[in-house]
Amino acid sequence: MVLQPEEAGRATSVSADEAGRGRQIRLAAVASVVGTSIEWYDFFLYGTAAAIVFPAVFFPASSSYAGTLESFATYAVGFAARPVGAAIFGHWGDRLGRKATLIITLLMMGIASALVGVLPGTATIGIAAPILLVVLRVLQGIAVGGEWSGSVLLSMEWGKQHKRGLMASWPQIGVPIGLLLGTGMMTAIALAAPGAFKAWAWRIPFLASLVLVAIGLWVRLKVLETPMFAALVEKRTVAKIPVLDVVRRYPKQIVLSALLRMSEQAPFYLYTAFALTYIKDHLHKTTSVGLAAVTVAAGLELFLIPTFGNLSDRLGRRRVYATGAILMGLVAFPFFLLLNTAAVGFIILGVALIAIPHSIQYGTQSSYIAENFPTGLAYAGSGLGYQTASLIAGGPAPLLATWMLPNFGWQAIAIYIIACVVLTLFAVALLPDRSKVDLAGTPVLAPAVGQTAGRAAGG
Repeated sequence: MVLQPEEAGRATSVSADEAGRGRQIRLAAVASVVGTSIEWYDFFLYGTAAAIVFPAVFFPASSSYAGTLESFATYAVGFAARPVGAAIFGHWGDRLGRKATLIITLLMMGIASALVGVLPGTATIGIAAPILLVVLRVLQGIAVGGEWSGSVLLSMEWGKQHKRGLMASWPQIGVPIGLLLGTGMMTAIALAAPGAFKAWAWRIPFLASLVLVAIGLWVRLKVLETPMFAALVEKRTVAKIPVLDVVRRYPKQIVLSALLRMSEQAPFYLYTAFALTYIKDHLHKTTSVGLAAVTVAAGLELFLIPTFGNLSDRLGRRRVYATGAILMGLVAFPFFLLLNTAAVGFIILGVALIAIPHSIQYGTQSSYIAENFPTGLAYAGSGLGYQTASLIAGGPAPLLATWMLPNFGWQAIAIYIIACVVLTLFAVALLPDRSKVDLAGTPVLAPAVGQTAGRAAGG
């Protein structure tokens, strides 16, 4: 199923001689990093606020424990919406191109976050407050769901074939940058105005997202469409219904991509969201201690993610990713043991320790997943695989941990992390390593269902 060029839209890409390929490669990487940083800044702001502010503002009638559960439930709603965003924007990203789709996701995220910043609390408008909060969280989830695969493809498809791991890892550092911006701003405001923080000052970072979105749009409007997608438009081989095609032809890759993320995504949201509550309520430390620990971990990831993305170009995706997963299992118990000392230095060390295996996996993950789908279906396929993990890993993790802690103790949470590692290693064993395959030669549509995973992946 293909579209005529007039239906698919006109790709805005030109030859390397006309525009200067080197400049476009750098611009595509910067556009991906800036855009994902802003989107994750907004997304993580919500996670931080859900842990330390929203229980009192939107669920004041509940106990501290119930309020935290309810707050993390709204947090999980955003994850449930992410596969929906992957399907919606995957469809248009594979039909109209990466650039236009990414501009829409950026605008949606910025507007939704700003509205959270002006949303009245339950004391002012009653039950409408948490309902509207959930609606805005859904919009955030849809936007993030459509952002990831487009940013990865924008950078990876412009970059050199033998450096796909490095190029695809650049958008991934948007996560620690967004985390640094979000937690850094929350920390600064909490320290500068401790009395006003929960009353109104927490709203400032959400409103500031409008300024960041304006910067992101300015950068993204400068980048051209990727040459690989432009070639599909020129050849009139753009998929008509990308989401349907990829689900029908690549179901195994989608499922394995989701399972691949278990030992990366679940622990990540345990240390960036749940740990804030654990440090504050269980260890009886100030909010600034938890925020400082997450900030240090994010700074560490900022350098480690591209390092391991680059390493995967040399050693292969599977080998690097499996190493990260195994290390995650090894640090599960030490992570909590360090936190439980209640010493500030050890708390920071514990959070930083778990950030290392996360970085190893996250730096490799984007290229590992995206390479298992052909260019014409890559936006939809990689997005669905990546974001489906939100339903089984990222979204439930803080909620499950909050429930497990009083009922089974922290040891159960550590065992949960190890169980996630086992699922990931299963996926690693079955998902092809295509780091040495020339993606430009991969067909737009896969062979018929029923062939082996390796052949269906083109590797």
